[in-house]
Amino acid sequence: MVHCFHCGDLCENTYKEAEKDFCCLGCKQVYLLLNENNLCNYYSYEINPGIKAKGKFTSGHFAYLDDETIVQQLVQFTSETHTNITFSLPQMHCSSCVYLLENLHRIEPGIISSRSNFQRKEVFISFNPALITLRKVVELLSFTGYEPVISLNNIAENDKPVKKKLPENRKQIYRIGIAGFCFANIMMLSFPEYFSSGIIDEKGLKETFTWLNLFLSLPVLFFSASGIFISAWKGLRQRFINIDSPIALAIIVTFARSYYEIISGQGAGFLDSGSGIVFFMLIGRWFQDKTYDSISFDRDYRSYFPLGVTVKNENKELNIPVTKLKINDQIIIRNEEMIPADALLLKGNANIDYSFVSGEERTVKINPGEYVYAGGKQMGSSIELQILKEASQSYITELWNNDIFNKPKTGEQSFIHPWSRYFTIVLFIIAIATVIFWWIFNPSNILPSLTAVLIVACPCSLLLSATFTYGNMLRIFGRNKLYLKNASVIESLATVDSIVFDKTGTITRPNHNTIDYKGTPLSESEKGMLKKISSQSVHPLSVLLATYFEQFPDQQTVVRNYHEIAGQGIAALVNGIQVKMGSANFINERISEKISLDSGSHVHVQIGGKIKGRFCIGNQYRKGIKKEAGLLKNAGYNMFVLSGDHDGEKENLQYIFGDSTILKFRQTPEEKLIFIRQLQQNNQKVMMIGDGLNDAGALMQADIGIAVNENSAQFTPACDAILNGSNIKDLSKLLNYSKAGKKIVTASFILSILYNIAGLSFAVSANLSPMVAAILMPASSISIVLFVTMATNFVARQKNL
Repeated sequence: MVHCFHCGDLCENTYKEAEKDFCCLGCKQVYLLLNENNLCNYYSYEINPGIKAKGKFTSGHFAYLDDETIVQQLVQFTSETHTNITFSLPQMHCSSCVYLLENLHRIEPGIISSRSNFQRKEVFISFNPALITLRKVVELLSFTGYEPVISLNNIAENDKPVKKKLPENRKQIYRIGIAGFCFANIMMLSFPEYFSSGIIDEKGLKETFTWLNLFLSLPVLFFSASGIFISAWKGLRQRFINIDSPIALAIIVTFARSYYEIISGQGAGFLDSGSGIVFFMLIGRWFQDKTYDSISFDRDYRSYFPLGVTVKNENKELNIPVTKLKINDQIIIRNEEMIPADALLLKGNANIDYSFVSGEERTVKINPGEYVYAGGKQMGSSIELQILKEASQSYITELWNNDIFNKPKTGEQSFIHPWSRYFTIVLFIIAIATVIFWWIFNPSNILPSLTAVLIVACPCSLLLSATFTYGNMLRIFGRNKLYLKNASVIESLATVDSIVFDKTGTITRPNHNTIDYKGTPLSESEKGMLKKISSQSVHPLSVLLATYFEQFPDQQTVVRNYHEIAGQGIAALVNGIQVKMGSANFINERISEKISLDSGSHVHVQIGGKIKGRFCIGNQYRKGIKKEAGLLKNAGYNMFVLSGDHDGEKENLQYIFGDSTILKFRQTPEEKLIFIRQLQQNNQKVMMIGDGLNDAGALMQADIGIAVNENSAQFTPACDAILNGSNIKDLSKLLNYSKAGKKIVTASFILSILYNIAGLSFAVSANLSPMVAAILMPASSISIVLFVTMATNFVARQKNL
């Protein structure tokens, strides 16, 4: 019988190419395509990894994808040079699939990149629509055997940010069930031999039971344990010894020795132990998978993501979470705010920055009536949109983790790696030494000692420690409104020794200030102009002034040429008149000594080229900030305050932070970045806490960048975490909790290693049966999971988190 080199099916009609057999022209053509593009490594990960090509695309099966209306519903983003789309590929089944799907760009130059999600059986593809159409992309996937599931009826449902429950892995359940059934019966048939010390009087009864055990063990070996063998083989083919390698070896040794004893008539073997190894291993794996799925759901930051949006309802503006957005809702997007869902532009001059989606820095002008995609940022005056699709926080947070923004930080490698790197190698050394020792002194002890060593010292529990610890901690951080980008941020938080604070909107409350105007009286029309341009910005001072001007009636104003300079101010043409608001330098006003000594923040105003005056804004600091500063100082953190304002608040800031804190005023965004870089050059681990607008560069430069958020749609990919403004008072507790994480992981590592040492001391002496070892191994994994979960929850309660 000849099997297809590509898909493994039997070849009824053989098609040959390069001394390889193929079952059909489709498989042969796929091989030729891969070979032409130097992608035949596809076949090195798996034997016959391919899927038989169905050829549906040849009959115009995907012609409907030429319809622009349908394409618009399917894609997540499209521009002249980029189109993003996610496909469901249930055929994805092995490492070869991942290899091929992530190298599509080598087959088709029009494909920019592709990222696979093996767990969800999805692939995210970005392609250039000028070089390849969506239809051609789908046809390429189908040609290679990965026809995507496309259902227009499920688009809206799939966009919802609700995590669907994954279906049960039926094959895993079947494996456990069969292993459990066979193990129980093998144990039952072995009872007479257990209690008779191997002597059974009835002639032929012992042989009958022994051969029944052999047949019962075959499904365990060839079906239930197959997943373990496949995983170990994949690792070995890639020259990597994974955690399944020692388990597979233990199973093979146990069953091989047992079959030899039974067939040769020398004994009953260890089939009860071998079946127990597989059964309890599968039970442990099932528990680990179920617990990990649960923790992954709980820790998922998109469940807590604080992205909000302003909804226009009967001339009233309400800020709501994006999860409550509905189709046809009208929303207002201001300068630097993110568009949370695909929408239609109703009013305003849209100048959209899609760098968050595609990495391209140039902005795109959108006219009223045109489509605007989720993930873009408005750069300019406020616009009004009508929602066309359900908002998807999962899509926005996927963009947050986009490789475009994953700038390498200065942090050191995780402390976990040195612990786990050589564990399996050490285990094999111990196993070999055990075999050599008993080979010399008592060969009969080789099998029980070897199998016990290989099973009891499995590194599963060691590797689970960090996963479950940080997974549960991410959930607890999110519960306290600190939303971390990923688990690695926890380790970085624990290494911080210097904290840099922005002032306005970070340690001050943006909506609880006093406002006093000084200067030439403003007319009603001038107040309307200031109201109009201040409402375009999301800077804390602009938001405050927009609220202040709400008492004045709306004027018929047209805003053009709006622009905002971070840390400086805003300017626009309002009804053809130049209006500027911001710092004194921004409007070219000379500051008198008296003004510089005033406390609070100042927003200077220029209308029609004439300086009108300034708004003196009395700062109100966040509740508990002084106590928090004292706690951080006592904990040994170096603290700095960088402010774009003048030094009028110097006395208040020194009272809050103490005389030892370095205060710097009139700092531009570039100067903040340079200051943080200088601290890092002095080997300090810096955490920057800012508003995410003026401080984007500083947040990116810092080892940890935390953007303070007031539940608005103003959001930056530069940050590593988002902190709700009201929770700054808990900063010291959150930092202490991050340090506790390393201690918990270390404690669980020590617990796991102590278990291995204790187990190995019995195993190498041949005093620990493989059966007991097989029970103890999954029990150790379960105990590690329970320990780290209870420990992280206990420490959180101790710190009132």
